[in-house]
Amino acid sequence: MSDSYRFIEEQKYAYPIYKMCGWLQVSRSGFYEWRDRPVSATEQRREALKVEIARIFDEEDETYGYRRIHAELARQGIRTCLELVRGLMREMGLVACQPRPWRISLTAAGQTAHNIVDLLERDFTATTPGAKLVGDITY
Repeated sequence: MSDSYRFIEEQKYAYPIYKMCGWLQVSRSGFYEWRDRPVSATEQRREALKVEIARIFDEEDETYGYRRIHAELARQGIRTCLELVRGLMREMGLVACQPRPWRISLTAAGQTAHNIVDLLERDFTATTPGAKLVGDITY
């Protein structure tokens, strides 16, 4: 129901409220009651959690996912559900970015295949079938 009311609130400058209420099959009195209702304690707590989650996320260079943020909130004494943290992060668009791990490279920096010495001195030049080799030129 609140999604319909929220839509009406967002579009109230484009269309008359009484028409949108009729289209969405909600009462005008219900819309005005919803609009004038104070913010619930749950919504206030969710907004406070969003602020804390964003602060932790920024402090940790945007590398903490919802599990680490949940653990950090628990260390700070803020009790919350793991799924709530996950949902709020998704709602805010926060996605953890993990840096790539350092890996051992087997080639020296700047070394390419052209610098490798061919110790066997093998010749891999190809000739087409039926070609005649005269001197160094293939016909």
